[in-house]
Amino acid sequence: MEILARAHHTHRERPAGRPYNQPALRLLIVGCGRVGSQIAADMDRAGHEVVIVDRDPNAFSRASNRGVLTRDFKGDQVVGNGTDVDILRRAGAEHADGFVAVTEGDNRHIMASQIAKNVFKVPHVVARIYDPERAEAYEKLGLHTICPTLEGARHIQKVLLERENR
Repeated sequence: MEILARAHHTHRERPAGRPYNQPALRLLIVGCGRVGSQIAADMDRAGHEVVIVDRDPNAFSRASNRGVLTRDFKGDQVVGNGTDVDILRRAGAEHADGFVAVTEGDNRHIMASQIAKNVFKVPHVVARIYDPERAEAYEKLGLHTICPTLEGARHIQKVLLERENR
């Protein structure tokens, strides 16, 4: 495992995005694509402690080139497989308050999320699952899923129907 950047989490100023009464969350995000890097950047700016893991070391520079993970990002960037228990342990899964799996494949999301939930007992685990049937099945097993296929279709339908009613 290679840690590309190590933030010093000894004292963080409270950014405007997080109320005084809301403690900082320790978040572990697996997948540094467009969604993962955006979540990492937004949560970091809101004052939360973020570690983002990706098996492709170039994913972090691509996020930086898109202007998402800028020099202002205070979190850690870890190169490694997000389904590897040792990588997740070294990335801080044992102390994480939240875990997000947003890599490129449903199988990897499911596996990483189940490890976070069952091995590390992370209290809030979210997996992006593209396949609606799988998303429903894993939701029934207690895994919180977000299905972009269904969410996107619902949003498009809503926009179409709103325009129709004008």
